[in-house]
Amino acid sequence: MVRTEIRSLRPSRLEMSRLTMALLISLLLHLGTWGGYQFGKKLGWWQRLHAPAWVQKLEKKITPVPVAKKDNEPPVVFVDVSHAEPEPPKKTKYYSNKNSQAANPDASKDTGQPKLDGKQKDVPKTEDVPTLPKLQPTAPPQQPAPETKPAEETHPHDPMSLGDLKLSKPVEPKTADQKSDQPVQRPRTLKEAQAQQQQQLPGQKLQQEGGVRRQRIWSSLDAKATAFGDYDRAIVDAVTTRWYDLLDSRRFAMDRTGKVIVHFKLKFNGSVEELQIQQNTVGELLGYVCEESVQEAAPFGKWPSDMRREIGANYRDISFTFYYY
Repeated sequence: MVRTEIRSLRPSRLEMSRLTMALLISLLLHLGTWGGYQFGKKLGWWQRLHAPAWVQKLEKKITPVPVAKKDNEPPVVFVDVSHAEPEPPKKTKYYSNKNSQAANPDASKDTGQPKLDGKQKDVPKTEDVPTLPKLQPTAPPQQPAPETKPAEETHPHDPMSLGDLKLSKPVEPKTADQKSDQPVQRPRTLKEAQAQQQQQLPGQKLQQEGGVRRQRIWSSLDAKATAFGDYDRAIVDAVTTRWYDLLDSRRFAMDRTGKVIVHFKLKFNGSVEELQIQQNTVGELLGYVCEESVQEAAPFGKWPSDMRREIGANYRDISFTFYYY
């Protein structure tokens, strides 16, 4: 006869008691340790303790060396450069499509930034450029109606009559003092007006304290030409032109001052995504005009190969700031 013994997997009462006791002891130890740590922290015990000398030496060996901050961080603010320089500045937060170095007409102590006597403190600009006027299309000049002359009688003995060929009185050339009858050609659109101005963005000169030792007949900022300076200048021109077009076409009452910051992602193919207003102090309507000026000016051109290589990504975060004065 074979005896088979089957043992139950259910723990006995003794085993359950031991397990419960172990759990209670573990819980009390954890609570006691945590409570002691918090109590000592509150009384400042742990700040007074010092690690052993061998531990301190080990910490010094494994402590990573802090990385020095790079001084050649890329500039992030686009500025309009009217006087180009061959050499870029060593360090600047401004970039453009041309190099520029800080200068003043009167050399003075070097504070790192030129002194500018403008009227605004928001946009980095070194000279006043008039805002494009609100132009109305000029009517084309009216063509004079052809005059009907009575048929002239031919006189065979008239020496001035040679059949169908007639001699006329020569027209005397007009002197420089005489005014021309032809109307002056005025620009009919904002684009034509902008083309007639110097290739600079409209705006007021910046007000800024300072002074530099580099002397020029004009004031200028430190700006560095980048691989995408020309590309960004084209975007600024397109958005600015569209902004003025919208303001002129809808005849907004420019009775409010402030700014609007529009943020968007510029893709490598020139398209715009995630367009949104980050800040608006001039009201919903004027803020909408700024948003539409970017939306309607897009899509922009594709990135040049060197620009895409330097950026190292498929998009850029762009912030456009519009100021109403």
